[in-house]
Amino acid sequence: MNNMMTDTTSDVALADKFFEDFKSLKKEISKVIIGQDDVVNLLLTSVFCQGHSLLVGVPGLAKTLLIQTIASALDLSFKRIQFTPDLMPSDILGAETIDKERNFKFVKGPIFANIILADEINRTPPKTQAALLEAMQEYSVTVAGQHFSLEKPFFVLATQNPIEQEGTYPLPEAQLDRFLFNIALTYPSYEAEIDIVKNTTTDEVTNVRHILGAKEVLEYQHLVRKVPVADNVVEYAVDLVHKTRYESERAPQATKDYIEWGAGPRASQSLIIASKCNALINGKYSPDIEDVKAVAKPILRHRIVRNFKAEAEGITINDLIDQLL
Repeated sequence: MNNMMTDTTSDVALADKFFEDFKSLKKEISKVIIGQDDVVNLLLTSVFCQGHSLLVGVPGLAKTLLIQTIASALDLSFKRIQFTPDLMPSDILGAETIDKERNFKFVKGPIFANIILADEINRTPPKTQAALLEAMQEYSVTVAGQHFSLEKPFFVLATQNPIEQEGTYPLPEAQLDRFLFNIALTYPSYEAEIDIVKNTTTDEVTNVRHILGAKEVLEYQHLVRKVPVADNVVEYAVDLVHKTRYESERAPQATKDYIEWGAGPRASQSLIIASKCNALINGKYSPDIEDVKAVAKPILRHRIVRNFKAEAEGITINDLIDQLL
């Protein structure tokens, strides 16, 4: 490991342990999930940054299996919620019922788990989306005037299907901003798909070992926050975000030409927190500019809105981020 952490020896020892545990996690997950290395990295980074992620990919790419495997390796409780047009907030949060003694009793909904897979979040109306997003933000829910805290660690992975847009309710930009990462899930490579087919068409069951528990996850979440960052790295991150805003004096011509709406301050915060974790998983005690660049695309992708000219000329958000970097 290189770069020194400026805090105590115990934090350095914990950072070393985190580096080793992260490698063990990746190894255990790779028994089941083949060829999605970057996606697994980002999902685990999101968990250790106390963030939530949006996974955008076509159906049939084992999103449920992926998140189940991560939950199992982290020894955390897992619930999957299938979002449909008729799903109500109470189907997520829970509801009050009357028991045999005619007393009101709160029955907890599926939101009361450590890891939630919100499948096809854009299939449900805004009222139900808002119930989930409030829980993500507040780490608590309010039902019939009663306040319930959610168990930590708490992580939401919401999925969106990019190809079927009929009957969908896209998340507004302000709500997309609550997700740390927008992760693009693509088809596996030819070689990876051969391995997937070989591994999934036999009757062998792969058991995933528990590598960490809730206590360790919370400890590592605090560790990530404690990582020191040099001023020039913070300035680089904030400068990058300012370059996405067409009214900023730092905005290049490409931004003025093609971006209708840039990223807000939450993007700057996200770049720093994610770069801290990215440094730790690569054996460093403090992030540098390369760590910021490594997490820039999934952080900025859902926080920038292209204008009509960019769409007409076929310029993608990724193209624009590449130019800014």
